[in-house]
Amino acid sequence: SLTMSLLLWWSLYYPVSISPLTEATSTQPACSPQGAFELPGFSAQGDFLMGGIFPLHYRVELPGTDYTHQPLATMRLAVEEINQSEQLLPNHTLGYKIFDSCATPVTALRAVLAVLNGHSEEQSPMCSGASPLIAMVGESGSSQSIVLSRTLQCSMFFQISYFSTCSCLSDRQEYPTFFRVVPNDDYQVKAIASLLQRFGWKWIGVIREDHDYGHFALQGLKREIQNTDVCLAYDEMIPKDYSRERVLQILEVMRHSTARVVIVFSGEGELYPFLKEFVKQNITGTQWVASEAWVTANVLAETYPFLDGTIGFAIRSGKVPGLRDYLQTVNPRSTLMPPCSGQETLLEQHSAYMNTSSPRVAYNVYKAVYAIAHSLHNLLHCQAGAGPFHNRSCAHSTNVHPWQLQQYLQDVSFNVSGENMNFDQKGDAIPSYDLINWQRGPNGGPRFLVVSVCSASCAPGSRKAVRRGEPLCCFDCVPCDSGKISNQTDSIDCHECPEDYWSNADGTMCIPKVVEFLSHDAMGIALTVIAVVGACLTVSILAVFLHHRTTPIVRVNNSELSFFILLSLTLCFLCALMFIGEPTSWSCMLRHTAFSITFSLCISCILGKTLVVLAAFTAARPGNNIMKWLGPKQQRVIIFSCTLVQVLICAAWLMASPPYPSKNIQDQRSKIILECSVGSQLAFWCVLGYIGLLACLCFILAFLARKLPGNFNEAKFITFSMLIFCAVWISFIPAYVSSPGKYTVAVEIFAILASSFGLLFCLFAPKCYIILLKNKMHRLMKTHLFVKVLSLLLTYSKPRNEIDVYSVFGTCGKLQIVLF
Repeated sequence: SLTMSLLLWWSLYYPVSISPLTEATSTQPACSPQGAFELPGFSAQGDFLMGGIFPLHYRVELPGTDYTHQPLATMRLAVEEINQSEQLLPNHTLGYKIFDSCATPVTALRAVLAVLNGHSEEQSPMCSGASPLIAMVGESGSSQSIVLSRTLQCSMFFQISYFSTCSCLSDRQEYPTFFRVVPNDDYQVKAIASLLQRFGWKWIGVIREDHDYGHFALQGLKREIQNTDVCLAYDEMIPKDYSRERVLQILEVMRHSTARVVIVFSGEGELYPFLKEFVKQNITGTQWVASEAWVTANVLAETYPFLDGTIGFAIRSGKVPGLRDYLQTVNPRSTLMPPCSGQETLLEQHSAYMNTSSPRVAYNVYKAVYAIAHSLHNLLHCQAGAGPFHNRSCAHSTNVHPWQLQQYLQDVSFNVSGENMNFDQKGDAIPSYDLINWQRGPNGGPRFLVVSVCSASCAPGSRKAVRRGEPLCCFDCVPCDSGKISNQTDSIDCHECPEDYWSNADGTMCIPKVVEFLSHDAMGIALTVIAVVGACLTVSILAVFLHHRTTPIVRVNNSELSFFILLSLTLCFLCALMFIGEPTSWSCMLRHTAFSITFSLCISCILGKTLVVLAAFTAARPGNNIMKWLGPKQQRVIIFSCTLVQVLICAAWLMASPPYPSKNIQDQRSKIILECSVGSQLAFWCVLGYIGLLACLCFILAFLARKLPGNFNEAKFITFSMLIFCAVWISFIPAYVSSPGKYTVAVEIFAILASSFGLLFCLFAPKCYIILLKNKMHRLMKTHLFVKVLSLLLTYSKPRNEIDVYSVFGTCGKLQIVLF
């Protein structure tokens, strides 16, 4: 058998001689390789080593356009990426030892032994100390993988193949340490059988290579078509050792057969010389159906134009980031490429080598390396008491055994290039194929077109959603959700944009989020104008009162409190301007504290005025001298005390948890809202609550004075102003909580302006009306009775039992005097 032959060859290549025992000591077996070891290879040091077996050369000569080095370069690229990653295997590095199998089982055996034991002639391959090897990546051919798997089993090493598809390798009894990132051939032959029935091809021939891959593929195909109307016209096998005589016999069978559909299960290395002879025989009219082993072989497509129209199933392609740039760094003189002068331009002369638009084999190597890396990462980050081994223990990070790593590999699951990667219980990957058709491009070069037989490709900005119960090629294109993008065709998933970015309208790229705050836009300008107009109007009223400060109407109105109210209202209007513009640390602290203190000052002044009005009418009764407790000094003390309480609250707020500028990305995910966070919610609502308490107290006192004589009673106007003030701020709370973005600040400014205008108009509009109607006021002031009444009220400090204000007012008849 093949295995016995290989073991015999191994025993001849690595004979072991053992020295006789001495009296008291024994010597270790002395081993030495018989002959020079000339397999070319690559190596790199690391904390953990991976082996790599790749067919860098074939037994037959292939043209210079065929480059088999992409998979090898991809493994090196993946290792370098992982070593530079901060998320995967941090503080650990991977190394590799890569050798050439020459696409033969015998050389593959030599290569795996070299990986396991080193290849220096001074070292004993079987007796030297083992290096920290943890896994093997390889091989591409199924026969070579069989040899590798059986050899590695002895040391309990596992391997991940990137291109061996023989269904025989899914036997866990025979190959317990074998894994692969490609589908089992059982799925391919089912797909080919469906393809034959789809096109009505009922009379077919099969050409296969003389290896396990070809044998088991033929068995699987026969099994799939035995209950259909598809019949097998002939089955011919390309010999392992090329024989022109045998190839001519096969071609003669093809020439005389009426079967024009030929299915070929073979690697490109075995198929190339066969097709070279096929051209010479001038056989035409053949429809080729390719297996995944050669359906995307550039060497065949570029060399043999008669293969145009070939159709077959290819393993899934994927993206290997940075592969094209990495390949351009290769020095032809220091690699295993075909003979070069070192001056060639890779982009022009080696298009196959540089074609990284949709790598398939290289992409599988990339997945294999990352599967090992993710498994090792999970092993090294095992939590004590949650491990997969005996008593839920973990592996020792300084002494990792391959069989321990295999346990993690069996359960690994990760995402690479938008594809979810994991293994089933047989070590196989999730099956997925592309249907490929060979055509010629406008420039005459070959093109491998993916045939979509069910659904059209999904454009960038969308993702594929597989339809339940239908084949994988049947899917719907679902637009990416807001905040997610896909910039590739047929994306499996949409990727979320970074925190400060958002998806564009097409969902193809992430763009910086719009930064929003209440700036000097239309809304900001409008609020600014209203605030400035309010401040100017207040200052104008203050100027009127100052100009008419000697008039009885101003003097009776307690001019000092009126001036305080007007000044505080001016500040209320102006503090609204601090809410407009980009928030800063200072503006956030000032806007809330200035607003709260100015409003507290204003309401405190109104509270003092309310107390004076209420006390004045109470003191007008005989025997009541309450006004001596509400003189000008006492009024100032009330105003100062009430305002001081708010100042203390604001000071505590600023010291404990002051407001600060913040970025809000939660309310509107597509925008960054710059806003002032209040810091302490308790302090914020205490500030508003205290203003509300003062307003309620004013309202209650003014309400109690509502039944006093209306012609001389300001209480009704204070009551009305407090009703407006409270209504505005009660409405403010739900509007503030529910408004998004910059509209939250706009609502707060609106509440400040609305309440300020309410106080201004309710308290001062009637007074201004009387003051500015000079003619009418002049006639009124000439009335002796009016002067007498004013004199009586201004001399309230005299004993009240001497004056009966109500009797005086009673004699006024229909004279309507409004006292403000």
